[in-house]
Amino acid sequence: MSAAYGKCFDPSGARYGVPTFPWKYAPSDEQYATRRQLRARGLRPGGQPIAAQVMRINRRAGTVRVAYLYRIDLALPVRPMTSRKWGALALAMLARQTCPICKVVYSYCMPRSLGCCVLCAYPNTTTPQGS
Repeated sequence: MSAAYGKCFDPSGARYGVPTFPWKYAPSDEQYATRRQLRARGLRPGGQPIAAQVMRINRRAGTVRVAYLYRIDLALPVRPMTSRKWGALALAMLARQTCPICKVVYSYCMPRSLGCCVLCAYPNTTTPQGS
């Protein structure tokens, strides 16, 4: 194991407080999972503490990347969306798709960098003839 992996290998949790494993050397998928892996299984952490972590050191920048792992047996099922939540989400998406200047509803979200639709942001732009 290289020196970079040696800094990230702490299965007892003595150095970092939680068991730490190098990148791609985590225990089996049946024991721990990240938030995304839990979500793919229809689960959520449910307030449990971090059980372990996977650590990677970027050799070029010297920064540390950490992925937190949660125990699968303590995870809870994802809460289902209620009709009120679906309605609030629909209103939020409608607000993101409506231009605040011309009040036109588009099928895509407005660019946050412009704050309005492209036609309102650049009203004097003409297209070249014959193109």
